[in-house]
Amino acid sequence: MTVQKFVTYNSLDINGEVLDNKHELTFTVLEKSGNYLIHKDILRHQTAQKQGTVSTKTRSEVRGGGAKPWRQKGTGRARAGSNRSPLWKGGGVIFGPKPNKVILKLNKKERKLALQTLLYNKRNNISVIDNLENLVELPKTKTFYNICKKCGINLEQKILVIVSKKTPALKLSTRNMKNVELISASNLNTLSLLKAKQILLTPLAVNEIKEIYCG
Repeated sequence: MTVQKFVTYNSLDINGEVLDNKHELTFTVLEKSGNYLIHKDILRHQTAQKQGTVSTKTRSEVRGGGAKPWRQKGTGRARAGSNRSPLWKGGGVIFGPKPNKVILKLNKKERKLALQTLLYNKRNNISVIDNLENLVELPKTKTFYNICKKCGINLEQKILVIVSKKTPALKLSTRNMKNVELISASNLNTLSLLKAKQILLTPLAVNEIKEIYCG
């Protein structure tokens, strides 16, 4: 059974002061099986990241083995038809791995429910910083570092920054920070959310999340 949960956030400015404007998010969450859906979506995401390029050669693909090593009878040795047999050193591999792509299917509705459930579970770790996309005008790590400090963000923990659009200056300002991951709202996923201890949103990202995932 799904239920609706309402969460309201105040915006913070560049100095960490609370602004008047408020942002409300409405999450549709599953009461009992929400965590199972989150697990299922993370499993799908991790499986999709596997390359699946490992490959071994069977006896038909290994070079050589054209002639029979020795005659069938009279030598006292075991019968052998090819020196590329899996029983021989340098022979083919029995039931070895071959390139494959495993895809775990998850319905769109399930993915949305998983994402909303996880966002609701982490509601107390979310901060909304007003106009963050445009606050960082020059690619300087120190600028973003100072914004985090003023807004009371602990840089020793994993931080997920969700913006409407990744600006070049913001990308360059955050890439040197080991605990910071920058992601656009359209690419939001449960794995990044689960790893994050603190989540930074912008008003534009909030609107995009409402439109894409909470609509």
